[in-house]
Amino acid sequence: MPSRTSHADVDLSRDPGASDLPFFYGWVMLPIAMLGVICTSPGQTFGISVFNKAFTDSLGMSLTKLTGAYMVGTFLASLAMPYVGRQMDRHGIRKTMTVVVVMFGLACFWTSQVTGLYTLFLAFLFLRMFGQGALTLLSANTLSYWFNRRLGMVSGIANAGMAGAVAFVPALNLWLIGTVGWRWAYVILGLAVWVILLPLLATLYRDRPEDIGQVPDGFESAPRQDADGKPEVEPDFTVGEAVRTGMFWLMAASTASWSMIGTAVLFNIIPIFESRGLPADQAGVMYTSLGLTQAGTLLIGGFLADMLPLTWLLAAGVGGMIASLGILLWAVGGPWMAVVFGTVLGLSQGLIVVIGNPIWRRYYGRAHLGKIRGSLTTLMVASSSVGPFLVGLAHELLGGYDAILLVFMLVQVPLVVAALIVRPPEFPPKTRQMKSKSAGAPSRATRCAARGVRDTSAGRAQLRA
Repeated sequence: MPSRTSHADVDLSRDPGASDLPFFYGWVMLPIAMLGVICTSPGQTFGISVFNKAFTDSLGMSLTKLTGAYMVGTFLASLAMPYVGRQMDRHGIRKTMTVVVVMFGLACFWTSQVTGLYTLFLAFLFLRMFGQGALTLLSANTLSYWFNRRLGMVSGIANAGMAGAVAFVPALNLWLIGTVGWRWAYVILGLAVWVILLPLLATLYRDRPEDIGQVPDGFESAPRQDADGKPEVEPDFTVGEAVRTGMFWLMAASTASWSMIGTAVLFNIIPIFESRGLPADQAGVMYTSLGLTQAGTLLIGGFLADMLPLTWLLAAGVGGMIASLGILLWAVGGPWMAVVFGTVLGLSQGLIVVIGNPIWRRYYGRAHLGKIRGSLTTLMVASSSVGPFLVGLAHELLGGYDAILLVFMLVQVPLVVAALIVRPPEFPPKTRQMKSKSAGAPSRATRCAARGVRDTSAGRAQLRA
């Protein structure tokens, strides 16, 4: 099992001058992580769905074949996420993300060249594997490495950028399709991913604050104390220990449900709207209200995630998803109700997304974060593959969407109840032992804080003096 990096073990000579930066480098990493999340757009459902008509018309295939290829490609893409998580834990995020970004750009180029069902299936496989799956996982874990106490706030800020992408990327993609055609549109998207992210990874990206002599949240942060006045020790769950906790399975079920249902509805939103007498262009209006509301919710919810129990926010988010489906099922019949549906769905998704980083970081620690979240990302991506196909199948068998939307509502009710009763996991045995030992001599970070010096090379020299 790899050991955690300590300040004493860090070779600061590999990053000259970084240990004496006059600011916390996490504030540089925040916009990089935000851009990483935004650049997943060509592989996200909201980015792909506006190409669906171009795919079916150009390639001459039915909606059933399209959704089937999407389902199988997405499911197979999910199986690679634990491997990506292991590579992150082993080699660091920077190296792993560089490979992922290169492959994601190539996936966009491949998509521009598809000629039929099988090549389209491979395009969905690579777009979902490297975009929705791997790049999302690595961007989220970037913030978890650099922040703890402020993780809710910074996650909200970063994901607000993604919500902005939801609001504007579909319209941008439609404009590209109308201007240069759908094939050149995906070439441009792939080039954009490379141009935005590769220079940042080569020059500014750093894996961990410890690598430059800082600590999460900033070098001024002294360790927290628990209720007994002892220095707080970071949890250190392995994957095997994590899966034995109730919180893991609550988050697994909530993530799978949200991913499956959200993807199913958004992937099929145009035919669902048309079945209720709404024109196709109302989907663009809905996406704008969804994205803007989600952005606002993420910003506010980020602060709430640092102050309120995270399970309360989870219960509210799942409840909002139920309410949005009720609106879609019984109330959508005019343009304004499409906006209301997008607004409620944006509130729901904003709350669910914003708690993801804080829950895994605070309850399970950083040492095995890649493996733990990689397993959950597999579940998220796999469940998103099933939703669109279920909606298409239900429409073909039952002639409408009402029955499947009602099922989607009912399966989420137990999750609201569970979110209100499940408690945070207890520390694993090895962490409890560390916690008891921490009552002894204070750490170097604590001694530096007590002397009023930074935990840097210069500060440590002053401390020794």
